[in-house]
Amino acid sequence: MEKLEGDELRFATRDLEGWKFLGDAIHKDFTFRGFRAAIAFVNRIAEQATAVGHHPDLEIHYNRVVVSLSTHDAGGVTEKDVELAGKIDAVVEPGDD
Repeated sequence: MEKLEGDELRFATRDLEGWKFLGDAIHKDFTFRGFRAAIAFVNRIAEQATAVGHHPDLEIHYNRVVVSLSTHDAGGVTEKDVELAGKIDAVVEPGDD
């Protein structure tokens, strides 16, 4: 899978609310009502990521989860990352934040 760049990257991520491109990855910071909600979210991400054979970088800070997506073999963001970002957004449950 090839790395997305420039206009191609902007077009691919246009519908991803809150995701920011920095370095060679897309990142989003999620905030939850507490630690247990943050961990439950990470577990839902794990299910989605495993299903598509992807491994996001996750940082857990009590009630905050920072997600970074990049395809290391391609050296940057690919369509695979954009698709997983959409799946991650879809597993945020009402009341999580």
